[in-house]
Amino acid sequence: MQFLLDTSICVFFLRGKLNSDNLIRQKGRENCFISEITVAELRYGAENSDNPTKSHKAVDAFVSGLSIVPIYGSINRYAKEKVRLRKIGKPMHDEFDLLIGVTAIENNLTLITDNVKDFEQLDTIKIENWATRK
Repeated sequence: MQFLLDTSICVFFLRGKLNSDNLIRQKGRENCFISEITVAELRYGAENSDNPTKSHKAVDAFVSGLSIVPIYGSINRYAKEKVRLRKIGKPMHDEFDLLIGVTAIENNLTLITDNVKDFEQLDTIKIENWATRK
């Protein structure tokens, strides 16, 4: 099984609230991916932190060795899901979450998130929550 790590899970790892080394080692680093959107969100968080230099270094270390999945191949599914959700009266208001979710679907990856409710309305998404905190 292969996994797309959502930003919420990555933030837990970076803050030491989850043991990323053990979890990623157990699942296999080659099976763990992140979206370009997650990288952008992590960079924003680092830049907005009290110590941007230190935070960017932590992001660099975390991202190192993980495959980054581009969103371009998921754009058609993004448009279809956004319209489908709007038509059924359940629009996703967070564009980044929608892009991350459809990237997981399009690439046949299980989304790892602590925000299950934010993604569960997406058609055919597979979700796990690894947020058993230390």
